[in-house]
Amino acid sequence: MSSVSPIQIPSRLPLLLTHEGVLLPGSTMRTSVDSARNLQLVRNRLLKGTSLQSTILGVIPNTPDPASDAQDLPPLHRIGTAALAVQVVGSNWPKPHYTLLITGLCRFQIVQVLKEKPYPIAEVEQLDRLEEFPSTCKMREELGELSEQFYKYAVQLVEMLDMSVPAVAKLRRLLDSLPREALPDILTSIIRTSNKEKLQVIAIRPIRRITHISGTLEDEDEDEDNDDIVMLEKKIQTSSMPEQAHKVCVKEIKRLKKMPQSMPEYALTRNYLELMVELPWNKSTTDRLDIRAARILLDNDHYAMEKLKKRVLEYLAVRQLKNNLKGPILCFVGPPGVGKTSVGRSVAKTLGREFHRIALGGVCDQSDIRGHRRTYVGSMPGRIINGLKTVGVNNPVFLLDEVDKLGKSLQGDPAAALLEVLDPEQNHNFTDHYLNVAFDLSQVLFIATANTTATIPAALLDRMEIIQVPGYTQEEKIEIAHRHLIPKQLEQHGLTPQQIQIPQVTTLDIITRYTREAGVRSLDRKLGAICRAVAVKVAEGQHKEAKLDRSDVTEREGCREHILEDEKPESISDTTDLALPPEMPILIDFHALKDILGPPMYEMEVSQRLSQPGVAIGLAWTPLGGEIMFVEASRMDGEGQLTLTGQLGDVMKESAHLAISWLRSNAKKYQLTNAFGSFDLLDNTDIHLHFPAGAVTKDGPSAGVTIVTCLASLFSGRLVRSDVAMTGEITLRGLVLPVGGIKDKVLAAHRAGLKQVIIPRRNEKDLEGIPGNVRQDLSFVTASCLDEVLNAAFDGGFTVKTRPGLLNSKL
Repeated sequence: MSSVSPIQIPSRLPLLLTHEGVLLPGSTMRTSVDSARNLQLVRNRLLKGTSLQSTILGVIPNTPDPASDAQDLPPLHRIGTAALAVQVVGSNWPKPHYTLLITGLCRFQIVQVLKEKPYPIAEVEQLDRLEEFPSTCKMREELGELSEQFYKYAVQLVEMLDMSVPAVAKLRRLLDSLPREALPDILTSIIRTSNKEKLQVIAIRPIRRITHISGTLEDEDEDEDNDDIVMLEKKIQTSSMPEQAHKVCVKEIKRLKKMPQSMPEYALTRNYLELMVELPWNKSTTDRLDIRAARILLDNDHYAMEKLKKRVLEYLAVRQLKNNLKGPILCFVGPPGVGKTSVGRSVAKTLGREFHRIALGGVCDQSDIRGHRRTYVGSMPGRIINGLKTVGVNNPVFLLDEVDKLGKSLQGDPAAALLEVLDPEQNHNFTDHYLNVAFDLSQVLFIATANTTATIPAALLDRMEIIQVPGYTQEEKIEIAHRHLIPKQLEQHGLTPQQIQIPQVTTLDIITRYTREAGVRSLDRKLGAICRAVAVKVAEGQHKEAKLDRSDVTEREGCREHILEDEKPESISDTTDLALPPEMPILIDFHALKDILGPPMYEMEVSQRLSQPGVAIGLAWTPLGGEIMFVEASRMDGEGQLTLTGQLGDVMKESAHLAISWLRSNAKKYQLTNAFGSFDLLDNTDIHLHFPAGAVTKDGPSAGVTIVTCLASLFSGRLVRSDVAMTGEITLRGLVLPVGGIKDKVLAAHRAGLKQVIIPRRNEKDLEGIPGNVRQDLSFVTASCLDEVLNAAFDGGFTVKTRPGLLNSKL
């Protein structure tokens, strides 16, 4: 056995107090110097000293005490390590400090502190001398056996590492060349030990030191199964990932073993492997394929929406017949507040699948879909792969919310990235940039939601099955309110049906006078406002009941015995002045609505608006649902100019020019003249067309028939029927062409209390989707030319000769 190196240290050493770690003999450590004492030591001892003795320091582990005075020397550990300062690096940013590279030489024991300022200097006694080691043959043999056993443990531990790494190979050679008694300190600084354990190693004697660290090395062999990398490797071996993914993971785990933990790529590779083993490559849930139970569940959760529920049941039926059916790509298109997102959640509940919502509104980076490549700092998988990790199964229901509001930027087009995700022929082999291996998405049921298809790229739209979710009728809103919204609001506000009653007639008033929407979100908010107002009344009533109870108790305690007869009425009136609590349940009628919600926001103003010529009612479609739209026209002396206002788009402006051109060419036929009696309607006459709600942008061809009717009313001096609304595109020859959004437009006319709707004849097929109660309340006129439109829009018709083909029937 080799002997201890004959290191001799000075009997007086300056003390460097460190709080970043414990330095052991034979090991090297970098430590930061920023305290006042340590800065003085470096400047006065290391930077000014010229001899080797001046570079030897006494390193004492120090745990700073926040409660102690910084001016006082803290309590010192009795044993420290003499060290050689190998390197000194200084900097003034952000404040003056030095970084020392120090190498441990031997142990020492503090005899006494000679001075404390400007830096501590102590008289020390060197340990680890030859005389400390056993002198008898028996003890030397025991130490030799322990040293050899320790050497074997150390070799076994090092050989567990990858020997192809140069640093590991160098460490293995050092084990053979270093003295055996120096190995415990060196191995302790290498293996994972706490500062507390290192302090114990510094303080104990050589034989106990070897025994103590040998036990630590034994534990390090036993903890092999608990090692994170080993556990990660076992998870890779036992995972059910495809062969290609498995090969990638095996390659990456080999690279990970060779990397030092300090390398930035170490954390990136480890995060990647942890994601790979957490992904549900073959883990799935079993679908509940009970058609009857699914129908009941959908009906209970959602009123109406028959077309949508029918499509879900069709999917369940086909899935029951064929287990490996690829998930369809559904897209629910409709105005806000009609329940598109909640239907997606109900579909997952019906199937017994996990549900995950991905909000796409405002997303403008394709990496949100496909992920970042791992070469980038802060890279991470896309939302699809991250969602699969969250739900833990490979067949969830994914709701891609607001797919029509995707953006585009310099970072790419996320709508284009979705093409692979939403293509049943491709998504079985979806490759996320972060994973860089294929993942099968074919069992995922994708449901997208949108307010309009106009902003969805054609290629993406082609991959989805569009299911229109129109707005609700008044009757449907009443049912939804009493089945779902009112019970929900009562529960949220701590009320019971015994405390508040909202009759259906009141609900109808809220729908018609306080909301104007296709969905039910505003209705839900109004019901919440009513519940809050009632909650105040209920809380005040409970307080008043308590006051009345206390006054009764006071009277029963004998207060009346001291009241004179002529004073009794006054005291009784004082008691009765306490306001009685409201009677339960509180009934919400129209007067209560006015007190709580204020004056009605929407009044039926149709008849007043059409009280003079030059006004007609059109029907418009918006992403928020259908709306009625007034068109107003006026004429004045001028130079034959046409003025259009109301934030109109180019298509609507062209419709206005088409309308005036058609009327000018047919002025003699309809006996239309300007103020000067000329059939040239623009002769010395200017026309102004205005579309109210000027802050709202308007565009589209469907206002053509409305503009023609409005101008015909203006030049004929006749009033348009106040109960008629119309929609349709026109041509220069007077034909009426079909338009879209018929159902939403008809529902808007029904909400406005109109009685007749004029639509293009080729849109007659769209009337089949109108609810039966709406068709009973409205009369429909289908027109193929403008003659038929004008005949239906004016009382008694508009032309001298009535052309055949006018269909006026109640459907």
